Amino acid sequence: MKKNIIILVLLFSLNTSSVFAAENSKLNQSLIVNVDPVKNACFYIYKGDFDAAQDAILYQENRTDAVLQLSEVIKEYKIIESDREKVRYDLFKEHLDELEDLQSKVDINDITYSSDINDINDVNNITTILSVIAKAGEYAAETDKPVLLADNFVKKIIIKSQNIASDLENEGKWLDAYISCYTWLTAIDKDNSSYEDYAQQLLDKANIAAGFEDSPCETSEERFYGIKALMFEKTIDVLKFGHVKVVSYSEMAQKAIDRCKLLSDVLMTKNASDPNKFEIDKSKYSSWIDGLNKITNEVENSLIGISKDKFKSIFRQTLDLNKETVNMHEPILIANFVESALGALDQYTNMIWPRQVKEFDKMMTNEFTGIGIEISKRGGFLTVSSLLPDTPAYFSGLDADDIILEVDGIETKDMTLTCAVRHITGPKDTDVTLTVKAPSEDKTRKITITRGVITVRTIRGWQRLDDGDWQYVIDDKNKIGYIRMTNFSEKTSSEFEEVLKQLEKNKMQALILDLRFNPGGLLSTAAEITDKFIDDGLVVTTRPRFGIWTYLSAHKKGTHPYYPLVVLINSGSASASEIVSGALADKTHQRATLVGQRTHGKGSVQTITNYPGDTAKLKYTMAYYHLPSGQRVESKDAMKKQGREDWGVAPDVEVVLRSNEVKKMFDVRRDNDVLVKSGHDNGKTPLKRHGVDEVVESDPQLAVGLLVARTKLIEKSLNKTP
Repeated sequence: MKKNIIILVLLFSLNTSSVFAAENSKLNQSLIVNVDPVKNACFYIYKGDFDAAQDAILYQENRTDAVLQLSEVIKEYKIIESDREKVRYDLFKEHLDELEDLQSKVDINDITYSSDINDINDVNNITTILSVIAKAGEYAAETDKPVLLADNFVKKIIIKSQNIASDLENEGKWLDAYISCYTWLTAIDKDNSSYEDYAQQLLDKANIAAGFEDSPCETSEERFYGIKALMFEKTIDVLKFGHVKVVSYSEMAQKAIDRCKLLSDVLMTKNASDPNKFEIDKSKYSSWIDGLNKITNEVENSLIGISKDKFKSIFRQTLDLNKETVNMHEPILIANFVESALGALDQYTNMIWPRQVKEFDKMMTNEFTGIGIEISKRGGFLTVSSLLPDTPAYFSGLDADDIILEVDGIETKDMTLTCAVRHITGPKDTDVTLTVKAPSEDKTRKITITRGVITVRTIRGWQRLDDGDWQYVIDDKNKIGYIRMTNFSEKTSSEFEEVLKQLEKNKMQALILDLRFNPGGLLSTAAEITDKFIDDGLVVTTRPRFGIWTYLSAHKKGTHPYYPLVVLINSGSASASEIVSGALADKTHQRATLVGQRTHGKGSVQTITNYPGDTAKLKYTMAYYHLPSGQRVESKDAMKKQGREDWGVAPDVEVVLRSNEVKKMFDVRRDNDVLVKSGHDNGKTPLKRHGVDEVVESDPQLAVGLLVARTKLIEKSLNKTP
């Protein structure tokens, strides 16, 4: 009795909270007045506190079926965590030993940089050494990380890498400096903001430089084709009242002028060793910089700030200054000025220039004309990852793992994935010829495929069947379903409904909805998905700065049975994924338990504006979205500026994956996702499939999600009347 009283007092002292509070809010629990040990154990499991759950039933004399089942769940969780901890420690020791070995072999003065893939394991390659330090840091316990950073050898390597990056930057090799040094430095010391800032500057310069290069897909002239100053001037008028934030024209001007300086620096460096069609008048570079500095001083010294009209004037003033001085290609200047100016508002507000409009429209509909394949870059080769069922490619003789050497006679060696997609897709009923080879053969073959309309399904299971369908039952004994949603397109809701009905017809008892790595999509689709599990009340509210709030609510009609629901989330879950997971877990509904890691932190709604008579579009942030309880899903960028980490949607049960675990999960998923050609010879080239045990073992977040789903089923069984 005394123990129960103590528990009751403790439980009453806990504060009500939502899953969207800061990380330390896990200490604040929802109020519980029932001190039933089994229900308390379930409650703690839903909060990720398996130790407290074990304590709740540890001294329970009546070993009921529920107690025994919960004990098994807790035991399995501890085995998972114990195995993960052992792997973490072994990897830490392995990389620490590797670091000590490097220290004995390396002379700091001999360390250099090489982009040659054959030198990736060279002990004197700075990338090799930094990668070992970063991996040791990733697998180190929290108490070991400061010791690692304070190590004398590590400090010397960090200084050396900064010097190498500086040399590379002076040579105009910004991407090399970013990839070889600063990506690793930011990974080694995540708390050092100067690394992150400098890495971003290097990446900006690399992206600017990439814009000047021709590719197999387009020339640089084509890339900037149709960009006009008037397009941006129209966007400024739209943004004044349309953007969700009060527009700071001073900040936009400052960011844009800074980008113009970076742009000219890149052109000066490139032209010094590699003159091209975008060469500038270097003799007037000083006049250009002086002119930009005058504009900057004018912005900084304005006592009343910068108005919309003044900002337009600064834009035109910058274009005129360019003509009078360095005379760079104006569309390039406009594109860079605009990108940086809009970036001062938020990262989701941007121009879709004439060359990008067609690809953007394809992305929004998830429907295009092509041949029906998923492609990737493996070892530098363009490779068929999988075929899509009932598409031209599926019946063509093309197969998964085929290497695509040429598209219509154009070599793919230097093609980006975006460029390859552009060449392979095309108008309906037109032909594309691919030159391919199987990875195990030297012989090449040409396959001509007639393009058709392709719709990419966004609903997947845990394993693809030979006919292109999916396995959706992941726990046959407990009848737990698993659905992975890759995007929120126009057809996602109907596809999802079809699979739910199929699972329910087969007596599904619980569902795991996997929204990890789902970048979002349509707001309306997110509301429709949520509505399937909630019979009443708000789903989401969009709140613009001006205008009427939009309320999307649930409806009783079409609501599915109230079976246990677990949603998997991670940092790749954004936008619509955050609406669905946030609404289902919101304290207003408490319909789902979230397992995994904090979401991306987008928290805003974008809209598209077309320009009458023009071919460009503006995508801009027009509202923030708020969950049913009124809680806004905070932006990661905004929270980081405030030194906070409570962006996005936080999981109820946190399971953070390390890089080795993410790789293993993706390796297994890739094998299970692949679809081969119709009539594939499975004897000659057998498919590699992984069973349920392997899938769950490779994915700790899924494994814990299953334990939570089983716990919900145990609790549900207690509520059944005899």
